[in-house]
Amino acid sequence: MIRPFRRVTLVVFGMFVALMLASTLIQGVFADELRQDPRNVRTTLQGYDVRRGSILVAGEPIAESVPSGDMYQYKRVYPQGPLYSSVTGYFTLNAGRTGIESAMNDELSGTSGSQFFDTLNRIITGQSPQGDSVQLTIDPKVQQAAWDALGDYRGAIVAIEPSTGRILAMVSKPTFDPNSLTGTDGSAVDAAYQALVDDPGKPLDNRAIAGDEYHPGSTFKVVMSASALSTGSYTTESTFPNPASLQLPQSSAVITNASGTQCGPGDQVSLLNALVLSCNIPFAELGMSLGRQQIGTTAQAFGFNKELSIPLKVTPSIWPTLQSDAQTALASFGQEDVRATPLQIAMVSAAVANHGVLMKPQLVDSVIAPDLSVRSGFSAEQWATPVSPQVADTVRDMMVQVVSRPDGTSHLAAIPGVDVAGKTGTAENGPGDPYTLWFTGFAPANDPQVAVAVVVEDGGSGTSYDLTAPMGKQVIEAVLNR
Repeated sequence: MIRPFRRVTLVVFGMFVALMLASTLIQGVFADELRQDPRNVRTTLQGYDVRRGSILVAGEPIAESVPSGDMYQYKRVYPQGPLYSSVTGYFTLNAGRTGIESAMNDELSGTSGSQFFDTLNRIITGQSPQGDSVQLTIDPKVQQAAWDALGDYRGAIVAIEPSTGRILAMVSKPTFDPNSLTGTDGSAVDAAYQALVDDPGKPLDNRAIAGDEYHPGSTFKVVMSASALSTGSYTTESTFPNPASLQLPQSSAVITNASGTQCGPGDQVSLLNALVLSCNIPFAELGMSLGRQQIGTTAQAFGFNKELSIPLKVTPSIWPTLQSDAQTALASFGQEDVRATPLQIAMVSAAVANHGVLMKPQLVDSVIAPDLSVRSGFSAEQWATPVSPQVADTVRDMMVQVVSRPDGTSHLAAIPGVDVAGKTGTAENGPGDPYTLWFTGFAPANDPQVAVAVVVEDGGSGTSYDLTAPMGKQVIEAVLNR
């Protein structure tokens, strides 16, 4: 009798240990993760009983909670809806949350650790629970300029303050109105959400930081120039053979410049002229000479293949594993399997603008308590130093000539009286497919106030010269005219 009894006792004891371990893991280790999981409907329902904090731009709410007039007490409203949807995301009854609504959910809902005593005080005094507000780094004038510049095109625009990393604008189109997802009628919310999911334009994708990434095309030549100069073996006057076409080694592929001709006159072309005229062949030759390891080191120093939170999660841009010189040649002008977000390309320009120092991009300026005290504030953070100040300043001067020279491919980004640094890009996506069009740059060149990246999907068979460069100019002017 004693032996079976012992066995039962051990089994029961083991079950209690397992139960206590599971409870400890759920309540202690995984509590925050489970609470923040968008599939946790219970958390979302609780959020409708709390006056959720506002999301602010320049002190004005772009997301706020108002009385719902029904059992849920509050509902979320977005006064400017689509204009800021790529930043705010949404907070819904059945479809979870995205954007700042998700990334800063603890602060907005009043459940972060720093709000514990405030919450306790409200419980004791019988006050209604209330979350903190989140002030963003977005500048409303710059955001509006980016929105207007992109127009009805499919793509994205990002603007960054190079010296601090503050994100001044983030626009992604096609977009959506988050107000369509904030009602308390579950069936209506589900229907609206499903319509957005089924939309072939993918309006729920934030193209600025996620979604399907893009071949960066000739904007990657900025990284290539920085990589070459960093070795100490190249200068702006280093020259390369200048044929009108080039068959890649161990490959049947033949590449040409966009013009289909030589890169300017002569049998040789300098690194500077290759960038100004945006020629593919010299950069393919440069890439094969540098080697994929050197290029990859520079690309990763600028942020490729790295995780980043702003605090929205950013999809890492891709510098691929290359197996041959032919692949390296194609990757050297932003083709092959190189992929980038607009934020990443803006970061490249921002680092060059900031003398080689890349500041961590950030969307949140401060967290403000209900009594209007600042609970936490923005702190600029150095994220990387991709290149030396000397290399950065040389690349800057090269990019200025891309805009200032009449034959420069970014001359339509020129602003009278201002030195603008820039680079366009036209990326191929396959035979017969529309091109992806780019512009990136910053200004003023010697005292940069903004770095910008513009991407337009499905740009037809044209180039970026007359489309994305003027868009970038429009955003830069909005910053300079503030």
